[in-house]
Amino acid sequence: MSNHNDLGVNPLEDTESEAALAYAEERRSSIRAFVRTNPDYYIRNFDRIGASSRFTPTLNLMAGVFGPVWFGARGLWSWALPFLILETLGFVQIARGLFGDLAADAMKRISSIEGTLELRRQQLAAAIENNSDKVDVYRRTVDSLEENIGGIRAEAEALAAEGPSIVLTGVLILLVVKAVQCLVANWALEARFSDWLSDRSVRSAMPVVHIVLSAIFMLLIASAAMLHYSFPGRFTLLSHFPTDPNIRLTSISWVESFIAWCVRNSEVFFDGLTFGIRGLLDTLEVILVQTPWIVIASLIVLLTWLTAGIRAAIYSGAFLAYMGFLGFWEGAMTTLALLGTAACLSIVIGIPLGMFAARRPTFYAVIQPIMDFMQTMPAFVFMVPVIAFFGVGKPAAVIVTMIFGGTPVVRLTVLGLRGVPESVREAAISFGANKWYLLTKVDLPLASPSIRAGINQTIMLSLAMVVVASLIGAKGLGEDVLEALQYANVGQGILAGFSILFCAMILDRIVQGGRK
Repeated sequence: MSNHNDLGVNPLEDTESEAALAYAEERRSSIRAFVRTNPDYYIRNFDRIGASSRFTPTLNLMAGVFGPVWFGARGLWSWALPFLILETLGFVQIARGLFGDLAADAMKRISSIEGTLELRRQQLAAAIENNSDKVDVYRRTVDSLEENIGGIRAEAEALAAEGPSIVLTGVLILLVVKAVQCLVANWALEARFSDWLSDRSVRSAMPVVHIVLSAIFMLLIASAAMLHYSFPGRFTLLSHFPTDPNIRLTSISWVESFIAWCVRNSEVFFDGLTFGIRGLLDTLEVILVQTPWIVIASLIVLLTWLTAGIRAAIYSGAFLAYMGFLGFWEGAMTTLALLGTAACLSIVIGIPLGMFAARRPTFYAVIQPIMDFMQTMPAFVFMVPVIAFFGVGKPAAVIVTMIFGGTPVVRLTVLGLRGVPESVREAAISFGANKWYLLTKVDLPLASPSIRAGINQTIMLSLAMVVVASLIGAKGLGEDVLEALQYANVGQGILAGFSILFCAMILDRIVQGGRK
């Protein structure tokens, strides 16, 4: 009897070839299920693309003809939108060259100058009639205006003659974009096919609904751009958002009424909050401002040495000497008192809030938009309601600083606690750790680098508000910078700015050194 070995056939190779054939057939079936249309074409091109780790250009005429519509219908929106912008640019250039009034702006300038020219001609005629000594002045003015009109008219004629070149530019842009679309379409679709193999929720095929929606979207964008740039000012809907001034006036009235109601009904609460902030701020000012400078400077240098080392302590001493010799010592200490009040309150509120939100995703999802609002809204915007509730002065400046700089400590506390390995927590629980021990001996020590980074970021952002807070009554170095801005005193502004920078560097070295 004969067997595979007698015939010279290796059973292992036979098995591998059967597995390869099975894999190839499975891949072809997957491609058919993914593309739905013209599967043989895509099987052939996907095999070419998959055989190389580099970019493999293939030709897809349908993608080149339909462009962004094809990419959008296939779900390749990261490609569809850039191609839409480029194709729209090409169509706009073609429409401007064929139908646009390229000399419209120049003709408007000529019309404006002609009105002035007619007035100067009348003045010249009156001066000649009255034999005035301003005849030469008016004549030079008229000649200058006529020469200006002539130059603009020549410019308008040159612009009008550029129509064919603009059309040609648009055609070239379209041709280049279409060529790129043809070459990258299959490569981009094959990458999406790879994603689809691991995640079947990725959209596949080309549903009719997606084709229609993609075509409508692309047509709307391209048509609006072409009409706007080809016929500027003719379609007001494209140039100006359809609104009514009364809507804004009514909204302003509602906001003012709401703020007034809140002020009337929460006066006791905000008075108490202002009293507490002012008490803490006054205490820090007494410590930092009224204490002899040599005591404060020595303590700061010693603290820097203990946390960050001797080199950082030497730098801190030099920075403090800079502020003292240039007369910024009192302003710097006032700034540190304001910063200390805002930062302490932010940290005292932020760390417990972050600890509470770290294990409660729903609560964190609620406060996260509020923190986004606090961190992204310009300071001058939320300064207005703060003044309404707290008036003008240092307490209001502390609140503004807390709003702007208080979010990083919450975010990084949540990030640090959520980053504690579950295996470590489970091990502590298995050895009988209660919740308090788990929090104080496991979670907080492991999350402390992130929490200290949040404290550092809160301090730095609070210091960045020094100049802005000076607008509503905060004293200190921000007042020196603000005065330099008002009187264009460049030297004072730069020197005071360096003092703010040195305060930030000292605080950063202390916090970062402690973390290390």
